Amino acid sequence: MYTFEKYKKFISSAVVASVVLMSTSCNGSNDVEQKATAEPAKAEAKPAETVAAPVAPAAGEKGIDGGAVYQTVNGMYTSYAVNEQEKKDFTFGRAPTATEIAAWDIDVMPDGTGLPEGEGSVEEGDELYEEKCAMCHGDFGSGGKGSRSTYPTLSVGEASIDSLTHQRTTPDADGPKRVIGTYWPYASTLFWYIQSGMPFPHPKSLSDNETYALVAYLLSINEIEIDGESLDDEYVLNREKFLKIKMPNQNGFIPNIDGPTGPADAKAFYADPNNYGNGTRCMSNCLNGEKPNIVRPMNIIDDFEPPMSTERMLPAENTEEAGPVHPGKKLYEASCAVCHATDAMGAPNLGNKEAWAKVLDKGIDKVYANGISGVNAMPPKGGTTVSDDEFKAAVDYMIESSK
Repeated sequence: MYTFEKYKKFISSAVVASVVLMSTSCNGSNDVEQKATAEPAKAEAKPAETVAAPVAPAAGEKGIDGGAVYQTVNGMYTSYAVNEQEKKDFTFGRAPTATEIAAWDIDVMPDGTGLPEGEGSVEEGDELYEEKCAMCHGDFGSGGKGSRSTYPTLSVGEASIDSLTHQRTTPDADGPKRVIGTYWPYASTLFWYIQSGMPFPHPKSLSDNETYALVAYLLSINEIEIDGESLDDEYVLNREKFLKIKMPNQNGFIPNIDGPTGPADAKAFYADPNNYGNGTRCMSNCLNGEKPNIVRPMNIIDDFEPPMSTERMLPAENTEEAGPVHPGKKLYEASCAVCHATDAMGAPNLGNKEAWAKVLDKGIDKVYANGISGVNAMPPKGGTTVSDDEFKAAVDYMIESSK
């Protein structure tokens, strides 16, 4: 939940998002009884069974959303059965080795835990970004285009958090800008995510120094300063400097869930109804006959040109002026270009005559078969569910466009 001035007021309708623990009950009944149903006449009738009412802890513990937490009694948590079988001696799998744990335990925490030694410059990061990232995230982190438009924007050229309070109350108002510099509270997440999940489709292929360089570049295009110093091309980021990074939106989220007191802090926040809604915790008859005060947008955007439609069909393609279109082009642009538009992904890129000639040495039937079944980092049919003939058409389009 993002904090902003007068955050108790919401547009259209108030919505409170709570993280509810599995062991939390918001509204337990005071008198819960279960009576067994009589069996058929031929069977011996059994006495009715009564389930004890929920027993709350003596200390009055509250769940993370402010609701009561009950005890499990006779295998029942309120009206729900709990499996209390002893669990031991499982024989599935084995304990991981220290090396296996180290290979996966690469998360980086805000306090620097897990952050390796290393260094990288903004200039080196710029070169790496152009080689491994720009094809999806756009130049200078401006966002993907075309078939790569689903990849997020990483920078808007500033680190101001002012836009996060925007709620589009006027037709020409801008919405919140949620990119690295304006929204992310910690740079540790950036380092960890790049090293563990990027670049697609070769995650965990970057060295510590390369990751430092990419982080330095991304911080620089977001106009982040470190210890009052701007990040120019010659700036070298290392572990010592990294620990001095303070992101603009570091304190922009409530409640604070960091540190050993995080769960307790979250419980305390949601247990106090003054922090959200109308300040009164209520489960029924909350308005007492009063008319709800609904806050609506001051300016409703409805003058769209052309008018908005509920029609879900894609607009008809105008092929009269453009001339005939290759039957495989559309699938290529929708699903194949993300890897084949550049050689940075390790796949033969569109227009590269030499690369495709090498692929075709195997024969066109082998090329089709590898693509349909999947090969190396490529999933079967590129991750699509099209027919074999449709997929072959996309392959033909790439081959014919690369002669």
